[in-house]
Amino acid sequence: MTDTTAVFDQNPEASFGDYVALLKPRVMSLVVFTALAGLVVAPVSVHPMVAFTAILFIAIGGGASGALNMWWDADIDSVMRRTQGRPVPSGRVAPGEALGLGLTLSGFAVVMLWLASNWVAAGLLAFTIFFYAVIYTMWLKRSTPQNIVIGGAAGALPPMIGWAVATGGVSVESVLMFALIFMWTPPHFWALALFMKDDYSNAGVPMLTVTHGRRATRVHILVYTLLLAPLALGIAATSIGGPVYLAASLLLNVAFIRGALRIWRRDESAAEADGYAVEKSFFKLSLYYLFLHFVALMAQSGLAAYGLGGW
Repeated sequence: MTDTTAVFDQNPEASFGDYVALLKPRVMSLVVFTALAGLVVAPVSVHPMVAFTAILFIAIGGGASGALNMWWDADIDSVMRRTQGRPVPSGRVAPGEALGLGLTLSGFAVVMLWLASNWVAAGLLAFTIFFYAVIYTMWLKRSTPQNIVIGGAAGALPPMIGWAVATGGVSVESVLMFALIFMWTPPHFWALALFMKDDYSNAGVPMLTVTHGRRATRVHILVYTLLLAPLALGIAATSIGGPVYLAASLLLNVAFIRGALRIWRRDESAAEADGYAVEKSFFKLSLYYLFLHFVALMAQSGLAAYGLGGW
């Protein structure tokens, strides 16, 4: 990690938007959505005020981990085109400010979630922040091409936290929601790595495209997509699944496998010729894939509340 204080001294004072950007609002939105899904599909009803405050503190915890990530990764963020404009590498926010904000919000979110719900949910949130900020950001990201595979656990925990808010514990269903995101993360980010070209190699990040080559990355995307499909479909057989979810999952997995096959068949000359159109399309599809799976779970839960849509 390099010192960006000198850069900061040459730039104007940070705006409110810069501090919001530190919290990675796009990532935070995924955390909020999947945590809400875990809470909604849980078999225990939660008072609306408890649900609202719990999701709020989960969001703050997710944002806190984003701030810690930006503090530590300022050096490589300054090299990568995709991240050069972030508040710390651009010098709009001092590294110490990012660190202080991340630590303060982390402690606040965990304590308040404990008070608002239970210690299991708070413990899972604390572990999520620690895993993302320390295990993934400080260790895995720069040391192994399995960074995205193992590090994906941090992004996969929010539905378990939401479930724990409602039930006070962990179950097969919440573990399967975790597994769905965990297995989805590698093909999602490897597709991004394919069309980001030299960003990761320039930053010295051992992404699979850098360490094993782009052909191997295409193979890995297909393999993980094929492993993901039965897991996603298997959720239909649990207490949170049903015919509505199964139908949605079938359509989504057919499209996802088709996209992975198209990526697998491609070579670099074809990809460069059309500006990585297939890879970019698969990356966008991956966002819809995850979002619509959790929408289907919530729709199935809503129907079940009225005695409809079950097996």
